[in-house]
Amino acid sequence: MSDVLVEKRAKSSLGTSSEAIYKMVLRAISSREIQPACILDVGCGVGQLIPYVSDLCKTYIGADVVRYQDFPDNYDFCKVDLDSGRIPLPENYADLVVAIETIEHLENPRFFVRELTRLTRPGGWIFITTPNQLSLLSFMTLFLKGQFNAFQEGPGLYPSHISALLEVDLIRMARENHWREVSTLFSLNGRIPGFSRQYPFLLARVLPKRFSDNILIVGRK
Repeated sequence: MSDVLVEKRAKSSLGTSSEAIYKMVLRAISSREIQPACILDVGCGVGQLIPYVSDLCKTYIGADVVRYQDFPDNYDFCKVDLDSGRIPLPENYADLVVAIETIEHLENPRFFVRELTRLTRPGGWIFITTPNQLSLLSFMTLFLKGQFNAFQEGPGLYPSHISALLEVDLIRMARENHWREVSTLFSLNGRIPGFSRQYPFLLARVLPKRFSDNILIVGRK
């Protein structure tokens, strides 16, 4: 795929994700008492993760196919085409490697997971978030329209979103890369089908897999 098309696909996402996703990542860090000296944010977009983790780490590095205008000037940035090349950083680079709402944009998710694993220090952690295909919203859209909700044609969706992954796919890729302490979490934030409103938080806590729009897989190298 040409560089122009890759950048166009990336920019269509605006380099942002929802607050619920970043809070999910922070919950996963806090519950495991992770204290990373270095965080590598792959597919960093405008750097929305930074306010959530800046007090937790000494070093933050963002990596993406484009440097968005709103990405802060005082943080390091690494430009990379995640579809066609390795991230130009050494092995065992970061204590925590995070990819927030990035893997669904890529042509080769398995290569991407191998690359994230390569960049993680032994004993370090890898976090990957993506749309949750097992949510009620996604199920209903699949039943009614024959496609997952986050992969319909439209702004920020297809052709920006091209790789729909189930929870089992994420777990299999984690095992293929010999991750330890593998688990999945959910955003506890999901849109009610046919409405712009979200499910009540307590309902999402009871049935997180069905009432969360996003999933996070966590593992340790």
